[in-house]
Amino acid sequence: MYKATITIILSLFLSFFATAQQEVNVTGKISEKDTNIPLEWATVVVYNTDGKIVSGGTANEKGEFNFTVNTGTYNVSFEFISFEKVTISNKVIDKDFSFGTIYLKEDATTLEEVELIAEKTTVEIKLDKKIYNVGKDLTVRGGTVSDVLDNVPSVSVDVEGNVALRGNDNVRILINGKPSGLVGLNSTDALRQLPAESIEKVEVITSPSARYDAEGTGGIINIILRRSKLQGLNGAITTNVGYNPSAGINGNINYRTGNVNIFNTTGYSYREAPGNSSSSTLYKSSGNYLDENNTYDRQQKGLTTNLGVEWYVDDSASLTTSILYRDSKDNDLNTNILNQFDSNRNLLSTTTRLDPETEEDKTVQYALNFQKNYEDSGHTLTFDFQYEDSQENENSLISVDNVAVENVATLEDQSQILLQTDYVLPIGENSQFEAGYRGNFDTTITDFNVSNFNTDTNSFENNSDLTNVLNFKQYVNAVYSQYGSKFNKFSFLLGLRLENTRFTIDQPTTGELSKKNFTGLFPTVNLSYEFNEKENLTLGYARRLRRPRGYFLNPFPSRNSVTNFFQGNPDLNPSYSGQFDLGYLKRFGKFTFNTSAYYAHATDGFSYISFDTGETANVNGEELPIIKRTPINLATEDRYGFEFTLTYNPSRKWRVNGNFNFFQNETKGTTPNGLSLDNTNKSWFARVSNKFTLPANIDWQTNLNYNGPSEDAQNTRQGIFSTTMAFSKDLFQEKASIAFNVNDLFNSRKRIQTTTTPTFDAESEFQWRERSFNLSFTYRFNQQKKREQRGDYGGDDSFEG
Repeated sequence: MYKATITIILSLFLSFFATAQQEVNVTGKISEKDTNIPLEWATVVVYNTDGKIVSGGTANEKGEFNFTVNTGTYNVSFEFISFEKVTISNKVIDKDFSFGTIYLKEDATTLEEVELIAEKTTVEIKLDKKIYNVGKDLTVRGGTVSDVLDNVPSVSVDVEGNVALRGNDNVRILINGKPSGLVGLNSTDALRQLPAESIEKVEVITSPSARYDAEGTGGIINIILRRSKLQGLNGAITTNVGYNPSAGINGNINYRTGNVNIFNTTGYSYREAPGNSSSSTLYKSSGNYLDENNTYDRQQKGLTTNLGVEWYVDDSASLTTSILYRDSKDNDLNTNILNQFDSNRNLLSTTTRLDPETEEDKTVQYALNFQKNYEDSGHTLTFDFQYEDSQENENSLISVDNVAVENVATLEDQSQILLQTDYVLPIGENSQFEAGYRGNFDTTITDFNVSNFNTDTNSFENNSDLTNVLNFKQYVNAVYSQYGSKFNKFSFLLGLRLENTRFTIDQPTTGELSKKNFTGLFPTVNLSYEFNEKENLTLGYARRLRRPRGYFLNPFPSRNSVTNFFQGNPDLNPSYSGQFDLGYLKRFGKFTFNTSAYYAHATDGFSYISFDTGETANVNGEELPIIKRTPINLATEDRYGFEFTLTYNPSRKWRVNGNFNFFQNETKGTTPNGLSLDNTNKSWFARVSNKFTLPANIDWQTNLNYNGPSEDAQNTRQGIFSTTMAFSKDLFQEKASIAFNVNDLFNSRKRIQTTTTPTFDAESEFQWRERSFNLSFTYRFNQQKKREQRGDYGGDDSFEG
């Protein structure tokens, strides 16, 4: 590549003295075929018919080239190190001309069967999303996908593992662009088991275009898993041990020969996650107090494997099939101690409630993908079929003061079918039309059985008031089309999606049946203006939908406490929102600044309420009020906010990244009993990550996270601060790495909350996972880390219209 560049310069110098001909401009762009990422420093070489170089140029950071050449007939080659060269022969250039976008494919032979793994996290800014290439993030070594997401700007993970985007927890999580068995029935638990090393990049889509599901008012997080396409055998293996006790091993292996690519990712993990919570409730009618203290002793172990085969039918078509299997088991012990006090805080009684729960989750998923690439670059047709079956079985034998009182079993079986096809047609040099269909067909059967212990018969008897079966079906059919184009510095992408949703809630035990059918149009607009190569402005609009999930609709009450329980609401309606997003990107020197302001207006928004049911539970001979927590539809919800991310990269040894997000949420509505829930909630979160290379090439990384205080109509929450620290050292000429990290260094990640209602006041504290330590070792064969080819001038971000 360098010899070609020198030759080009010499040729341009000599051509200055040549006999003058008419000089014309030649432009275009060079990108990687599989990812569409611009190839900076790629070269264009122009040869005359005698094979002599007469002109050429080098692509900039956006992959664009621009040079002059005398009119004539030439052979033109497009080259980049480790990629296959593309040559266009006998090209007549007699006027100003653009080659459009030239796509280059990776050349496995020039790589000598070595895969390049990103050394550091980079960011790509595209018209409808931001792409975070995960790279070498030390704090997630030996960790999970949940840990990775908690380090991605705009994304936060709360103490219970729930994922939010800009503070909105209604986030659609996809794997490789589709719903996946890797997420399963419970996305929170699944994300805690999928190893971090399996992730290649994370796409944060705050203003989704029409090609994506309308579900998710907070936006979409698309997790892209690693897969190699190199010839031969390559892979990596990671082992880890830690405390609180944890251990795991996971690896990825890839073998490609000829037109067949075989890939597998497998991981096994064992971890203990102790947690705790406490609460104190004051009942206003009696003045008495009830204090609850809970300890959670969790033991989780699981195996996940994904095996696939990719067959390149010919140069333009490929067929990929894969099977995924996930098997996990949890053994949890929840110890609940209730202390009753009178109004003067004199102890009346103490009750100990044990809830040992075993849980087994199994998921099998079959996937088939066909892709056809036509002669025009970017002209493609794809088809996807996916079938998934997930089972989740929970059993617990509840005892009070060492006497068995209740047996609870929940059996859940979910099957999902996905059908999808997408067609992309380039129009001219800078325009593109796209259309497609997606059908999601989900069926979930939940069998909830509660048996109470009868002391007279000394046996368990079925509780017919609580035992029930829920059959939930949700069918979603959608079609979409969108059109995008670019005029000079201005780009746009306009789309429209039509979705029909039908769901059925059938409770055969009680004979209750309800059906709902709703259809909606979801327009999307994404605009971009590029001031120059280092500065751009974007504007997005999308109409989005929040469907009530099975958890929200499930009428079965939780049984963790006799005085507090959660129950779903089968009458919930979907919530619709219109969302605007204004973004700005600026690179200057060693800094990269990215900011956005956003606004969303939702109708029938979801909110949790707590209230006294009017019923009582007998605890040690005393009747205590039972408090119920359930979701309801509010009238309106308005969310405002802004965020910014600032990256400072002074040298290859030092990198600082900061992210700040402020948002305000205004809700208006009333409960079924007339209680006003009008409320304005302001909150914010901030994250700072600092990575520095110490002597002896030891990498040191520290992440600081702070979630600001927040409140709604009934609850006030304090801010949460946490710190993660890690060290890493490469070994054996970068074929291996060893890393040590501490999660929640100061053991401070706790949710402290105050709840105020007309009948009771409560204070509570919750810590899902206590401080943990982890040591991991990674060995790579035929894989090496890739140093960024861009300089230190802040080139970690790229923009593509």
